[in-house]
Amino acid sequence: MQTILQPQKKKYTSEEYLALEEKAEFRSEYHDGEIIPMTGGSINHNSIIINLCAYLKLTLRGKNYKLFASDLRVWMNRYQRYVYPDVFIIQGTPVLHENRTDTITNPRLIVEVLSKSTQQYDHTEKFRYYRSIPDFQEYLLINQYEISVEHYIKTGEKEWILREYENMNEVIQLSSIDVEITLNDIYEGVDFELEPKAESVSEHQDE
Repeated sequence: MQTILQPQKKKYTSEEYLALEEKAEFRSEYHDGEIIPMTGGSINHNSIIINLCAYLKLTLRGKNYKLFASDLRVWMNRYQRYVYPDVFIIQGTPVLHENRTDTITNPRLIVEVLSKSTQQYDHTEKFRYYRSIPDFQEYLLINQYEISVEHYIKTGEKEWILREYENMNEVIQLSSIDVEITLNDIYEGVDFELEPKAESVSEHQDE
């Protein structure tokens, strides 16, 4: 019987990826030799990010923290990953990867707005990669299809706790940056009728 050989995916070096990314019209992530194109955002996704950035920018004024949005990369050396978090905050001075001003290695708080195509990845593998970052202390996962926020807080070496929020008046204490934010602040102006409700992570895992 004849064997049909499947074509192998090209493995890229990180240098090749960075060179391609500088010329690309659309952003991609780098996963240990593989280049992964990023999907476009929705109205709700964009609205939540704008709400967060507007609120956090004002709240952090005069403090020793810096806020960045989705055009800046994070490098995770242990897993050889370049990724683009939706929002992240560092304390003090940015630690640049190989002196590149577009790539940072010391996020303290990371926020991801969940989408249908990425929610399982954001909960599992991506969170594991993020936990390899020494400065990383808090992880906020925001559902764009319904009122639901998951808040992971580092409590010790290899120890994290989860707090869940589903009420618009609830207050989230972001302890790593000493800031409080309500779900009202996060979801201001978001219209859930614009987007069909996403399947839960457990439903994806059962497929």
